[in-house]
Amino acid sequence: MTLSEKDQLYNWHPYTQHKTTGLLPAIVKGEGALLWDENGKEYIDAIASWWVNPFGHSNKVIADAIYKQLTTLEHVLFGGFTHNKAVELSEKLLTLLPSNQKKIFFSDNGSTAVEVALKTALQFNYNKGIKKTKIIAFEDAFHGDTFGAMAASGITFFTEAFKGSLLEVVRIPVPTDGNEINSLNSLKTLIETDEFAAFIFEPLCQGAAGMVMYSPEILDKMIALCKRRRVFTIADEVMTGFGKTGKTFASDYLVNKPDMMCLSKALTGGTIPMAITTFTQEIFDGFYNDDVNKALFHGHTFTANPTGCAAALASIALMESQEMQDNIRKIHLKHLAFETEIKEHPKVKTTRVLGVIFALEIKTETQESYYGTMRNKLYNFFIENGVILRPVGNIVYILPPYIITDEQLEKVYGIVEQAIEII
Repeated sequence: MTLSEKDQLYNWHPYTQHKTTGLLPAIVKGEGALLWDENGKEYIDAIASWWVNPFGHSNKVIADAIYKQLTTLEHVLFGGFTHNKAVELSEKLLTLLPSNQKKIFFSDNGSTAVEVALKTALQFNYNKGIKKTKIIAFEDAFHGDTFGAMAASGITFFTEAFKGSLLEVVRIPVPTDGNEINSLNSLKTLIETDEFAAFIFEPLCQGAAGMVMYSPEILDKMIALCKRRRVFTIADEVMTGFGKTGKTFASDYLVNKPDMMCLSKALTGGTIPMAITTFTQEIFDGFYNDDVNKALFHGHTFTANPTGCAAALASIALMESQEMQDNIRKIHLKHLAFETEIKEHPKVKTTRVLGVIFALEIKTETQESYYGTMRNKLYNFFIENGVILRPVGNIVYILPPYIITDEQLEKVYGIVEQAIEII
């Protein structure tokens, strides 16, 4: 029995309807931008395995840091203790984050980073006797699958079964080109009610919505509006963080900085699950009290895991290296060149590029569903041709690891062009 066949017997995979899904490729090895399955077939990982592996698979620098840490201190509880790697990582991050960020809270993954931010926004107001119980989010947002994060997400089929069990979240239009004023006015109307604790957003690029992009200028205006009305702003940088947009964080494009930031995915270079939520001093001070009941009672068993912290420190050092910064710029320029070439194709509706993110929308006669026929046809074509891409409906995006070679990236572009022709 093959590994894929055993997997089908035992495992329940995310975002998978197993009745209509066949055997899944069983990956047994990874190196750089490449993966190999149990049959020896090679794949280019053109989405960095859900955006987490910017420095490639089996990266020796990160692996060595993990090994060294494992032989010193693999884990210690963070409730009531601390350790050198958590302190080093927090100290390093605070040199990279916007200057208004002062406190670091560790958790396990992107969803929990968002949970922490939402809970903090709500409890901050509760601690002060202020009744603000609602959240503002963009339409078609995706912030994760735990209950608070799911409530803030706007992709309805992900949340339909749980409608009556979620936080109250009101959605506003995404401020894409031509829709800025409508979005800004919608936000203004809501926050003037003084019912909202926070506005959460994916800064500049909505990942799971299909890499929907909007300008830093309009987001600056929205953050400024929230600051005037005492509504906290939460930048969900789980996808955009650590170089994806061409800067360390998408928030680096902004003049007005968010009150909270959520980090995960590329934080540890795709090795060990870890997440971080960061806060201003004002927010931390809202919990700093003689009354123990005003503390933030939230935690995870593996909070600030020393091995994960060591991986994160190594990952950040790689990101800051001249080689990686040059690679990010190179990929961006190659994306722009491919965009110029492909955007006039009669089957291409729109294209967009931000940092190492490229996306194109294929023309369709009807609304294409998230996991619809076109998406599945495209996905299967990519896998058959040795490229890992996960289209969102009729939107194909590329978000490669920074170490992808020119030849590998050209192959990805070529397969995308071929895929457009078969649709």
